[in-house]
Amino acid sequence: MAKASDSVFTKEERAAVQETARERKKSTKLSPEEERAEGEADVQAKIAGMPADDKAMAARIHKLVLETVPTLVPKTYYGMPAYAMDGKVICFFKPKSKFKVRYSTFEFQTDAGLDDGDLWPVSFAVLKLTAATEKQIAELVKKGVNRP
Repeated sequence: MAKASDSVFTKEERAAVQETARERKKSTKLSPEEERAEGEADVQAKIAGMPADDKAMAARIHKLVLETVPTLVPKTYYGMPAYAMDGKVICFFKPKSKFKVRYSTFEFQTDAGLDDGDLWPVSFAVLKLTAATEKQIAELVKKGVNRP
């Protein structure tokens, strides 16, 4: 008989929850400088472990985010490349390989300032990085760091 938890979360979801528990425990013991250095190393390790198509997209998005807003702190979020301000994740890249879905996404958390009336998008499917999509991501990141 399967355990109840086996039917609630997929194997990938359970692994992501375990990763975030390790991430949170680890980050409580670091100075801001150590947090940035460790976060950069963790993000680079996650990107290096991705399949080639996700790896290329994640590496370019990583560079783009940090060029756009250099004060964002790289870190991992549920085992994905993420970018934080004042300890709170603002945005993150979810590779399609993470949950075995058909496209990757670039997403924003509730602390991001994308507010626009009563309804606004916070998750963006990314099929291909072009000059236009990179410009859109950069604009969203700039807007996202301006919290409501």
